[in-house]
Formats: sequence, C-alpha cells, structure tokens
Amino acid sequence: MSQPRVLLLGAPGAGKGTQSKRIVDEYSVDHITTGDALRANKGMDISELGLEYDTPGEYMDAGELVPDAVVNEIVVTALEEADGFVLDGYPRNIDQAEFLDERTELDVILVFDVSEEELVDRLTGRRVCSECGANYHVEFDQPEVEGVCDECGGELVQREDDTEETVRERLRVFRENTEPVIEYYDGTEAFAEVDGEGTPDEVWANVQAAIDERV
Repeated sequence: MSQPRVLLLGAPGAGKGTQSKRIVDEYSVDHITTGDALRANKGMDISELGLEYDTPGEYMDAGELVPDAVVNEIVVTALEEADGFVLDGYPRNIDQAEFLDERTELDVILVFDVSEEELVDRLTGRRVCSECGANYHVEFDQPEVEGVCDECGGELVQREDDTEETVRERLRVFRENTEPVIEYYDGTEAFAEVDGEGTPDEVWANVQAAIDERV
C-alpha cells in the first residue's frame, strides 16, 4: 500500500488529534497542521506578495491572522515535501479548499460526525496540566489523583476556551466557516463520514477501514 494522503475534518473535540496520531503510527505518514507549518516557516520571505509584513512570523508576533495566500503556500509546500500525510486544521474555507485541490490530490477525506451536546461534554470536561500541558478529562481520562497531573504533579485546570459559553461559540464558528468545506467535498470518491461518538478504538476501526478502502 502506498502512503496515504489523508485530510481530517470535524468540529473541535471531534477526536481528530487522537486519530491523527494513530494514522501517523499505522501508515508512517507526516502529521501536518496549519500551526506547525506556520511555526516552522516563521522566517519565510513573503515580501514579494506585497502584504503588510515580510514574514509570517511578523503576523504571528503581532497577534494577527496570517493571510490565506501565505497559509496556502506554506501548507502546500509542507504537503509536497511529505511522503504521505494526515492534514488537520486546513482548509478552513472554500477558497483554501479550491487552492488545495489545484495543488494536491487527496486519497481520503475523513469527516468526524459528533453531536453538538457530545462535543460540549468533551470540551467542557477537559482538564489541562498547568505545568506540562498534558490533557485529561473529568469522565473519560481521569488522573490517578483528582486535580493532579500523573506526568509531573502539576495542577489540572480548565482552559478559558473550554467553558460552555466559549465552546458553543467555537462550534458556531465552525459550522459557519468549515461546514461549507465539508459540503464542498461531499460526494467525491475520497469522502468518508465516520461516526466519532464511539470509543477511540471503535472510531479507529472505522477510520482504518475507510483509509484501506480508498488507498
């Protein structure tokens, strides 16, 4: 089997991070995210684009969104250098999806289907170590000692963006911006919808079957 080129789509909390790690391990592909690609190319010279700043890092340091034109080039360059990949966090809109189509052929487009109430439960129950960043959950992945990180003994806290109000707003933004991207791909041979509400092992079985069917 050749190394697959996989795109993951789904709302925050749908399980993309968990499953992407398993795809990387099983198929020996690169995990490519927008954030990682941008951080790896902070010093790229983009002066020829005639934008406000001359490097992606200047946008990031100023707390501004990096323009699509820059994100497109950085992500696609990373994909072209990879021998198989799992892509997460891109494309976020139709323009990016169309650009990706022009430059890269995808073998599998996995969409994780999870209800909003399940997503809210997952995200509001998440706890993060204030020292090392390890993730836990009040129901699904509890530490040995409540409120204490198993890895380093740090205090477990709820992130500010994991409150119910903030989570529901994040999901609203996802529906508004990214669901049109899912509709854009729906009906293509690479498209596969996966039930994301099972256990990680159950979801993985469906992910693996969808990839193996298409590669």
